[in-house]
Amino acid sequence: MMPQQPLSSDKYPVASQAPDAQRIDKPEEACGVFGVYAPGEDIAKLAYFGLYALQHRGQEAAGMATFENQQVHLYKGMGLVSHVFHHEEILSKLPGDIAVGHTRYSTTGSSHIDNTQPVVVETRLGSLALAHNGNLVNVKELREYLLSRNCNFVTTTDSEMIAIAIAAEVDSGKDWLEAAISAFSHCQGAYSLVIGTPAGLMGVRDINGIRPLVIGTLGSNPVRYVLASETCGLDIIGAKYLRDVEPGELVWITSEGMSSQRWSKKQERKLCVFEMIYFARPDSLMHDETLFSYRLRLGRQLAKESTPDADIVIAVPDSGVPAAIGFSRASGIPYGEGLIKNRYVGRTFIQPTQSMREVGIRMKLNPLKDVLGGKRVVLVDDSIVRGTTSRKIIKALRETGATEVHMRISSPPVTHPCFYGIDTDSQDQLIASTKSVEEIAAHIGVNSLAYLSWEGMMIATGEEPKTFCSACFTGNYPVPVPEMLQRSKRMLEELKAV
Repeated sequence: MMPQQPLSSDKYPVASQAPDAQRIDKPEEACGVFGVYAPGEDIAKLAYFGLYALQHRGQEAAGMATFENQQVHLYKGMGLVSHVFHHEEILSKLPGDIAVGHTRYSTTGSSHIDNTQPVVVETRLGSLALAHNGNLVNVKELREYLLSRNCNFVTTTDSEMIAIAIAAEVDSGKDWLEAAISAFSHCQGAYSLVIGTPAGLMGVRDINGIRPLVIGTLGSNPVRYVLASETCGLDIIGAKYLRDVEPGELVWITSEGMSSQRWSKKQERKLCVFEMIYFARPDSLMHDETLFSYRLRLGRQLAKESTPDADIVIAVPDSGVPAAIGFSRASGIPYGEGLIKNRYVGRTFIQPTQSMREVGIRMKLNPLKDVLGGKRVVLVDDSIVRGTTSRKIIKALRETGATEVHMRISSPPVTHPCFYGIDTDSQDQLIASTKSVEEIAAHIGVNSLAYLSWEGMMIATGEEPKTFCSACFTGNYPVPVPEMLQRSKRMLEELKAV
């Protein structure tokens, strides 16, 4: 059994805190949010499985709040969903008609138990539980505004600031919806929110819709509603996808059904294109198709732009697989499985010894010698961030006997950090911001390297380029980012700790 530690308030139980995990050489996932309004159902189990499906969006922490009339029940902790909610007895203590859930990756605020979500704050109308996916860019100004209203903070997260801003408006005399809309006028950046209250469940997206949020229905008589970051969170519990929450929209779900209102007149859709390339699960729907289909097109377009002479196409599993299949089909080079992934290895908390590093520890990926030996290999992946993992993989392929290794990336070079809910390192840590393609190729040890062009990526979307945020490739941020944050993303953490 996992030992429990109380939150600072000693009011709610939480699972124990795990040590920091090793950093992967990828843009780190955004968070996952989930909400369900389902009177008469076992909402804790519904939320558990919804979060389980969204586990890829955050592996550092998980939590759930449920509303039983005016009473809120909360349980959250560090670790995977299955680790935090490690026994059915925990779920049995989370009754009610409304549930709000969250899986976390700490893009803002430290990786610490106090910063786990949902955030619960008290108001004159009862408790509010908030789960947030995204990042605010005006945290300094928002914090100063809330301090001027004599608000107090427990954590270092912008998510808590949003919850406190809503609570302050409620306590000034507004109802739930008026308070939320008033609070959002002070929030700049990316936020997809699921908010639970004793009166109902709220789903919200910022005016640009940078992070995703979908609506599903469960059953037919009566209709019950589900909110999730992705449609895979609906599929796992048998909910039917209804539609996306639109940018600048607030949906309000109560015993009377679901209502909708546009809380801002400045909507301009800017969905993060990296959601489509990498973050969201390939079986999730966006723009009326699975992302597996979209990623196939990325691979086809990549092959049109740059196909070397080679014998076999392989992928860096699992995220590179759809693009590698598409590349193979368009190029005519056979697709094969050349790297085997250990699917039972998550983020390890145990560091290898120096001697293990020297021989090249292969915990997660191992190449197939008889498949790759003597072959000219095309290795397809979705991105390169720092180049550390790519370099190790290339070295392993050459040691296996590959005569040539040509790397193809199904997105453009990541040259700028993200400030909207994804951790892509500060700019000086991004290899493509300091090295040319030729220099990166030499650094990671490939015979050739090519990225998908920005234009090719946009052709594959089938949508207008202006409807996406692609700032990590272009530096064109749809929501203005303070200059000091652009100079060093690390300053974001310093601002939270002030």
